[in-house]
Amino acid sequence: MFIDQMEIYVKAGDGGSGAVSFRREKYVPRGGPDGGEGGRGGSVIIKADKNIKTLVDFYYRPQYKAGRGGHGQGNNCSGKSGEDIVMLAPLGTMLYNMETGDLLCDLVEKGQEFLIAKGGRGGKGNAHFATSTRQAPRFSQKGEPGEEYKIRLDLKLIAEVGIIGLPNAGKSTLLSRISKAKPKIANYPFTTLFPNLGVVDLGDGFSFVVADMPGLIDGAALGEGLGDKFLRHIQRTKILVHLIDLSNEEEGRNFQSDYESIIHELGLFDPMLLKKKQIVVGNKIDMPRAKEILPKAEKFFKRKKIPFLTISGVSGEGLKDLIKEIVKVLKKNEK
Repeated sequence: MFIDQMEIYVKAGDGGSGAVSFRREKYVPRGGPDGGEGGRGGSVIIKADKNIKTLVDFYYRPQYKAGRGGHGQGNNCSGKSGEDIVMLAPLGTMLYNMETGDLLCDLVEKGQEFLIAKGGRGGKGNAHFATSTRQAPRFSQKGEPGEEYKIRLDLKLIAEVGIIGLPNAGKSTLLSRISKAKPKIANYPFTTLFPNLGVVDLGDGFSFVVADMPGLIDGAALGEGLGDKFLRHIQRTKILVHLIDLSNEEEGRNFQSDYESIIHELGLFDPMLLKKKQIVVGNKIDMPRAKEILPKAEKFFKRKKIPFLTISGVSGEGLKDLIKEIVKVLKKNEK
């Protein structure tokens, strides 16, 4: 199950109360105060874990309450501190305060931690309040309540390259050919129901992460089809590989309308997406119909001054050139 948005409730532990106690020792008829402090409440912490890919754990457990602090005891014994809760989340998880809408944290680094709710401080025992003029205080301090919040978790995958295109353009096949990812592949719309990640390792110390985004259709930005459910994952990418099925010219569709349809949806969702570096790739070049259409496509994208490459995800034709172009753009953006 792929879950990339969740609402959860977190409650840090309350601090324990301080104790009211007096020493009871032999031959000491009036022992002084010895009430200890209460323990602090446990805190709620979230930590980025590269081995976790979705928010599914939060789906099955939407409430998190840390342990409360123990109460203080006599003989100046402090209460036990409450246990912290450390929640593990995928890289790319963003935390929002649901009441204010403020962004609290963006987990983008392995092992990165963020304190969501701080445990309450333990109360002081009566020994703390003893003075030269108040030698036998009969009161103590209550523990402070722990913080509590309603949090929205929003996962945006971290990938340098995002593969976009209409359903059946061949995105999953391309991902499987250039990386070790094994996405589900079939000849029907919306085979990909959630983003798939793959790592392209060139063997020379340079690698990059590619995300195969579920197929978009007209009206996606407004919720049609799979809607804007996955469009936000594209926002983190550095490059968009726009895959077009050159062999499809049926029911009024062609490479130009397919390309413009996706561009329209990207602009509706977030105009900044249109400013990302984009490589247009004509797929299924091994098909006879695609070879006939190719000259028109090359002329169209040349006129728009958009990089245009051709590949066959099935046969592997053109994949090396595509990877070289991606690496070239990535390294250029690093400078």
